[in-house]
Amino acid sequence: MALHLFPEISKTTTVRDGTKYSYIHVPPSDSNKPTFLLLHGFPSTSYDWRHVLPLLKDRGYGVIAPDLLGYGDSDNPAEVEAYSIKRMADHVIEVILSEGLEQVIGVGHDWGSTLLSTAALTYPDRFSGLTFTAVGFVPPEPFDLKSVNTMVKEYIGYPAFAYMDFFNEDSAAAICDKNPASVMSMLYSTKPDDWKAHMGAEGGAKEWVSCGKVAHPPPWMSYEEIATHVQLLKKGGYTGPLNWYKSFIRGIDKSLYERFTTDESKNLDIPAVVVTAAYDCGSRPEFQIPAAEKHLSNRRIERFECGHWIPLERPKELVILLEEFASGL
Repeated sequence: MALHLFPEISKTTTVRDGTKYSYIHVPPSDSNKPTFLLLHGFPSTSYDWRHVLPLLKDRGYGVIAPDLLGYGDSDNPAEVEAYSIKRMADHVIEVILSEGLEQVIGVGHDWGSTLLSTAALTYPDRFSGLTFTAVGFVPPEPFDLKSVNTMVKEYIGYPAFAYMDFFNEDSAAAICDKNPASVMSMLYSTKPDDWKAHMGAEGGAKEWVSCGKVAHPPPWMSYEEIATHVQLLKKGGYTGPLNWYKSFIRGIDKSLYERFTTDESKNLDIPAVVVTAAYDCGSRPEFQIPAAEKHLSNRRIERFECGHWIPLERPKELVILLEEFASGL
């Protein structure tokens, strides 16, 4: 959470509809270098960028890293409707404009990539470049969870998004709030097959969390970092974070989908990089490439030899890529 973990470089702003956002802001020390907008995923805060941010700062780049809606020191509404991806895209654009920035390089991870996709489609002039990590470009369109899991299971042998059935349940937040260490242990699994066994199995996620199971953290995350993650999510609980899933599954953004009904309407010519994770059993690399190839005319595809958590597992490699990308814009 920005204000508590990084108070000396964090701010709070209120956007036009009254929603409060807290965010890390580091102005570029080199006036010739751009600012990166870092959008985290589930379930975290700006804390997810703790390894990436200092590396960018030391290289002279600017950074804005918000606690997204439902997380950290930003507002945490309980209503699913508040988590419209279009509404949240409007919010992040207001945050960057509040700092007097005309353009940024957007960097998304996980749900942050989905948010970045909508922000870039609706505000293309605000982005000089786009980087999607683990999750690729996600154009706005209806999402039928049952059909997707059926199709994915036929293709790879397991329903990669089975955990979303649990996350969509009205009781899911209470179960996660009761066993937050179990949630973190399930998500930050020691090896990819552990993730697949629980997140990619029907009923697996709910059983793991409900029983309060806990495993050792992966080698790239300490017990202290896991404890910090647990405490960050205890502040506001899981209602807000899980509402990102509920909004997506329940079609809250129907009016947005109606704006992007043709292939042409979903196309972007902003320079973009899609970074896939070789050992990601959920956001598998082969699922991230088709939309990029179809809709991003000025793109490149990279593959990191790691799991889903690219900013945590490969921060130095990611920053090298970001610096190379920025220098070519």
